Amino acid sequence: MSRPRTPAVVVLLVAGLLASAVAGLALGPVRIAPGQVLDIVLGGPGRRGGAFASIVWDVRMPRVLLGAVVGAGLAVAGTVLQALVRNPLADPFLLGASSGASLGAVLVIVLGAGAAGTAGAPGAIGAIGALGVPAAAFAGSMGALVAVYAMARRGGTMTTGRLILAGVAVQYVLSALTSLVLVLAAHPDQLRSVLFWTLGGLGGARWDELPLPAAALLAGTALLIALARPLDLLLAGEEGARTLGLDTGRFRAAVFVLTSLVIGVLVAYSGAIGFVGLMVPHAARMVVGAGHRALLPVAALGGAVFLTLADLVARTAAAPEEIPVGVVTALVGGPFFLWMLRRSTRVEGVAG
Repeated sequence: MSRPRTPAVVVLLVAGLLASAVAGLALGPVRIAPGQVLDIVLGGPGRRGGAFASIVWDVRMPRVLLGAVVGAGLAVAGTVLQALVRNPLADPFLLGASSGASLGAVLVIVLGAGAAGTAGAPGAIGAIGALGVPAAAFAGSMGALVAVYAMARRGGTMTTGRLILAGVAVQYVLSALTSLVLVLAAHPDQLRSVLFWTLGGLGGARWDELPLPAAALLAGTALLIALARPLDLLLAGEEGARTLGLDTGRFRAAVFVLTSLVIGVLVAYSGAIGFVGLMVPHAARMVVGAGHRALLPVAALGGAVFLTLADLVARTAAAPEEIPVGVVTALVGGPFFLWMLRRSTRVEGVAG
């Protein structure tokens, strides 16, 4: 029943993404008419004459594109994590993956500040090394996911309560370690960099930093869509998936690594942005069903639209001051998380 609706949903989401992108390019401290934005964009990067063209191409376009890439990647990662652990509350932020990636990135920036100068996020990536920060973020993300999974799984089963408690515990530990790194840092003004990675932000987006997160998103999403069938098999449960021929242990390990790589690269450029990977997969699942071949592309587009709009709110709601985009997503996602937790607790109580 869901498949006939999927093309229409994709078309609507693409239109929504284009509209949100135009709004992101038009609105800000300097407002530009949407028609003028379209004229500048359709004219190509060569039309850089004038202040408006410079604002659109040099300042706002990289930020809008990074927001779309990060939103899509976090939504895809959340969708996959929910299938891997068979829990509707799984999310890169709630499971500590984003916090682990943030810690890895901050460690590299602080340790590399002596040679590269004081790091400012996320432009510090270019100064310290194009791969150093993403590699450290990947290692932190992978370590956090493995720790949470090991703590939450007991006797071959995993409950929502144990998963959330394990995720919260790991998050607190990683946040404490991040604070410790800041306290011990040689440069006190690195506080801005650390706050960036803990609250999330897209304000430092640059053209030369877009290729790596975009490549991670495209390659990771393509591979995960190719693995849609085994992801669907996990929905049948551990025993059911094994009966249908899936080596669940090896498959989970491989997909955990792939998902951690995507999360690590994205967080290295955007900081820890929460709740995107929790809300968007549920909304997409309600529209197109649980089959991952349709669910993953729809979740990616939905995540891109959501984070693009959230970033627009972050930089216009309190103008000229800018709110970290992670604060905006938390204000929206917090109530949603409480609703999901209440709903999951009811289900577990009935099942028990």
